[in-house]
Amino acid sequence: MARLLDGVVVLDFSRVLAGPFTAMLLAQLGARVIKIEPPGGDEARGFGPFAGEHSLYFIGVNQGKAGLALDLKQPQGLDLARRLTDRADVLLENFRPGTLERLGLGYATLSARNPRLVYCSLSGFGQFGPRSSHGAYDVIIQAASGLMGLTGPEGGPPVRVGASVGDLIPALYAVIGTVSALYRRARSGQGCYLDLAMQDAVVTVVENALARAWSTGEDPQPLGSRHPAITPFASFPTSDGEIVVAAGNEVLWERLCKAIERQDLLNHPDYATNALRTDHVRSLTDTLSGTFRRRTTDAWLAVLEAAGIPASRVARISDLLQDEHLLARRMIQELEQPGVGRLPVPGNPIKASGYDDSLRGPAPAYGADAETVLHELLGLTAEEVATLRRSGALLGG
Repeated sequence: MARLLDGVVVLDFSRVLAGPFTAMLLAQLGARVIKIEPPGGDEARGFGPFAGEHSLYFIGVNQGKAGLALDLKQPQGLDLARRLTDRADVLLENFRPGTLERLGLGYATLSARNPRLVYCSLSGFGQFGPRSSHGAYDVIIQAASGLMGLTGPEGGPPVRVGASVGDLIPALYAVIGTVSALYRRARSGQGCYLDLAMQDAVVTVVENALARAWSTGEDPQPLGSRHPAITPFASFPTSDGEIVVAAGNEVLWERLCKAIERQDLLNHPDYATNALRTDHVRSLTDTLSGTFRRRTTDAWLAVLEAAGIPASRVARISDLLQDEHLLARRMIQELEQPGVGRLPVPGNPIKASGYDDSLRGPAPAYGADAETVLHELLGLTAEEVATLRRSGALLGG
């Protein structure tokens, strides 16, 4: 079957996480993604965990790409990069602002050669502004965006979210921006420059914390697993684990009280409305925790699901590998990675009717696809590729 972005060629100059994850998602949607690595390779190849000498970190965000390694400080390497951009639809990079421009691969230079090029720059703080020259990693962005200040146990210190959302949220915006630019190009014939700042992207998902700070004059604080304005909407201990319950409206609150045989709470003056339940969240949490501790997680899930109340166990990552629902939706798939074997990885969450959502293939070995890429995109012969290797402009393979 076809894929949504069949025919789109992406040059992925990015490294580590935010950019490579963006490019991998574009590959899952059908784009032909060529990962262009510098001498020594993407530093993520040195990040664990490892299977033998292979970085599972690198594999996890670079699957489905072709591999090309260029020394852009060599004139022939720089020339190859420019010629490839003439044939590309998208260029993706996540260097500090100005880095590729100094090498002669800035948007102004490349768009003059290829006006249809969509050029996407991902950086910590964007291409302009007082902090635009500052470097960033996930933990820096979680702190700078305010997200860390909202996360952690109630009354405790700020805590980093357990996944690198400071990279992954900007990557999702980069995909949205790239696909939008391609749609606009289909109508206008013109590409454009996309400036994606990691801090900008994560600020958008602190949700209503900005409004709460403005309206109350106080900074929102970490609240553990509970919601700041909906109660009960949190995790509770059971006799053998934790369960999350979300009674997001009055109908669900009534159902919950009846399902757990606590009808007395319906008549309690402190819990008559959601606002009152939120005001008295500590006493209600203590009461509900005492009730939920009486049974196992499985027993409560059966009760709550039968009553139509949104609830879930707090899944361990290992649970996901056997999750019947995720398996049915092809969200846990096996990647055949040379040197590693069959590796479980997340599937493509975009399920489009009539389009393929299977994996695109393994992550590339360093510079492994030079002959194929350079022949198919630039028409180079095997001897011309060998000459480039001897010159040091073309690496790996």
